[in-house]
Amino acid sequence: MTRVSLAKSSWLALVSAAVLLLGGCATQYPPAPSGAVAADYNYLIGAGDMLSIVVWRNPELSMGVPVRPDGKITTPLVEDLPAMGKDPSTLARDIEKQLAKYIRDPIVTVVVTGFVGPYSEQIRVVGEAAKPQILPYKQKMSLLDVMIAVGGITDFADGNKASILRTAEGGKQYSVRLKDLLKRGDVSANVDMRPGDVLIIPQGWF
Repeated sequence: MTRVSLAKSSWLALVSAAVLLLGGCATQYPPAPSGAVAADYNYLIGAGDMLSIVVWRNPELSMGVPVRPDGKITTPLVEDLPAMGKDPSTLARDIEKQLAKYIRDPIVTVVVTGFVGPYSEQIRVVGEAAKPQILPYKQKMSLLDVMIAVGGITDFADGNKASILRTAEGGKQYSVRLKDLLKRGDVSANVDMRPGDVLIIPQGWF
């Protein structure tokens, strides 16, 4: 099994464990901190991202390529180069090193045009969301941004007992007030998301 497959399997296991918590655990978690954005955040390339690779003065080597499921890319003169987990500038320097074997002083620019992000940074929404799904993390992404992307909560959701499982803090869990945020317009219930967060929305008991 490849390293990428192992990483994906571990994240699927985490999501499965999170789903088990939807059964109505009575434990009260501390409120999620309103500010959690890392000022020095840099986007890392993930499998499924689309990249635009521009080689200055070499249009025949410039093209758009997808990052394969194994985390690698292939371009003219460069085969099976690892891309996942690198920022665009680092990948550009790696491509330059490979192209330097064939052309003199290559200058490469890498632009991410389609965002998925690495598995470890994706936001996962499980439970009573209108459209549970995986979202790419974006800098300054808030809880409200996530809820807009998933279409809000269902009529069966217990929104004020929702929680965030924060993998960046070793799986620490925080409570969030989705009902207050979405139904009552209480902006004080909006909080910052962090890369790798799992938002768990339990079903209410009626």
